[in-house]
Amino acid sequence: MARPEATRTSWRDDLGELLLRVAATGLVPARLFLRSVPSPDELPGRTGPLHIEIVSHCWKYDHLLAYQLSSLVNHPPAGVTIRMTVFHSPEDRGTVALLDYFGNMTVPGVEWNWQALDRGHLFRRAIGRNRAALATEADWIWFTDCDVVFHDGCLDALGEALQGRRDRLVFPREERVTPLLSEDAPTLRATAGGLRLVEIDPAQFSVRTSSQAKGPLQITHGDVARACGYCNSLALYQKPANRWRKATEDRAFRWLLRTQGVPLEIPGVHRIRHAAKGRYRPEAATSRIRGLLRRLQSWLQELRHGGGGPDA
Repeated sequence: MARPEATRTSWRDDLGELLLRVAATGLVPARLFLRSVPSPDELPGRTGPLHIEIVSHCWKYDHLLAYQLSSLVNHPPAGVTIRMTVFHSPEDRGTVALLDYFGNMTVPGVEWNWQALDRGHLFRRAIGRNRAALATEADWIWFTDCDVVFHDGCLDALGEALQGRRDRLVFPREERVTPLLSEDAPTLRATAGGLRLVEIDPAQFSVRTSSQAKGPLQITHGDVARACGYCNSLALYQKPANRWRKATEDRAFRWLLRTQGVPLEIPGVHRIRHAAKGRYRPEAATSRIRGLLRRLQSWLQELRHGGGGPDA
């Protein structure tokens, strides 16, 4: 059976993404695609116990999502309320089983929100992020990935850091990352024996600083999200795809909001870095090439950050 036309990715789409990436460097004025964005002076600086929505995507990464969801159970927030939104596909049985497992847990201050999408819509991450942005009722919305873990005190510290802020976009100045783990690393095999709560070992992570609100570290004012969505004005980034699309829309989002984001001191943000990509067929030659490129990229990043973390 032929795939629906809407999910086919053509050379025109690839060219369009390339042109958008060039435009998002600042060579093209963002106002041509999004006329206006709420100014900080117009935004309410909310105080008190904040409501924060966290938006994540998962396609065959349930072994990583287990850590993210476990962190909300192991370290529930006390001073904020969290809505944990996960976009997934019913075809991904491992993720569905994991979400069923956590969905039966009652965690103080945490609301589970599982959102099923067909594969074509899931494979373009901006689609789910845009839906969540336009519909959110939260004070702030954090667009993240399922390999990010919110360790002890992280979300309460975030609530404190956001008190009274009117920024369009903020991000954690520091994150803690693992080395690039191979697929047989114990951390990535922790859920192989069945569904259960898991916990990271902070000693395996090293500090890395960020200079902008990159992919999994984009925290947006709720009023900005409701007004602008997530690349809502870029039709290509709202078009379904027949394979997982590399998340080039992150830069476009910052470009549309006219900001690289404001860094905040938010401890406890951890990210599990992994060489094997669950969203690609492991036997594919392109998957092996991607793995080699990720290792090269990791090595270059570790050089730039002073040697990186401990060995895998």
